[in-house]
Amino acid sequence: MKNQIFKFLAVAGILGCMGECTSDRDWADHPVHKPAPKPANTSKTKTYQIRYGMMTQSGVKTLSGSYDVGSFTATNIQTAESYDTYAGGGLQALPVYMDGIPAGTYTFTAQQGQGGWVGYGSVTGTVSDEQVDSEGYITIYIPIAWAE
Repeated sequence: MKNQIFKFLAVAGILGCMGECTSDRDWADHPVHKPAPKPANTSKTKTYQIRYGMMTQSGVKTLSGSYDVGSFTATNIQTAESYDTYAGGGLQALPVYMDGIPAGTYTFTAQQGQGGWVGYGSVTGTVSDEQVDSEGYITIYIPIAWAE
């Protein structure tokens, strides 16, 4: 009888341990084995949200309407790193947003859409805290160079 009780307890103990540690995920979630939290002072590169609008050939700035835009592009002039809003190449309704742009000086432009009815110029500007407007965006107006 003692032998059966011992075997039963031994098997129950092994099964209990196996049930508690069935995967690496379970092991990592165990309170003793959780990774230490990251320090609060971990630095991340600050990024900004760009809001694109258009400037008509007569100089009127607008954040509404649909335009034949393939994508908007921001290219850092120091690093040549580009950020693109690629939206499929057709008509896009304004405003168009781009997230995650780090501080720096950029050339902003729009790529011609599938229709080829509009050509765009470019704007060079600085992305920094000083450029953020009251709504939390850096608004860039891309000039329309020509339109059919």
